[in-house]
Amino acid sequence: MPESKVRKKAAYTASSGSAVKKPNARWFLPAMLTVLLIGLAWVVTFYVSQGAWPVEAWGNWNILAGFGILVAGLIMATRWR
Repeated sequence: MPESKVRKKAAYTASSGSAVKKPNARWFLPAMLTVLLIGLAWVVTFYVSQGAWPVEAWGNWNILAGFGILVAGLIMATRWR
């Protein structure tokens, strides 16, 4: 039975249209950590103060506000290089 021809693979080259991702600015990491810590502090303060702080009029919506801030920090974390 005849053997098939062996194909030579071309060397891989990145396409010329691919964008090179730049590293983040120097302020990005401290800003991301600050946002994460503010969100954590918001939720912890709400629980420790039994709902009296940070905004008493918001009631349990303080939990949503704290987690919203935390999610903003997590979204920033996905963009960190």
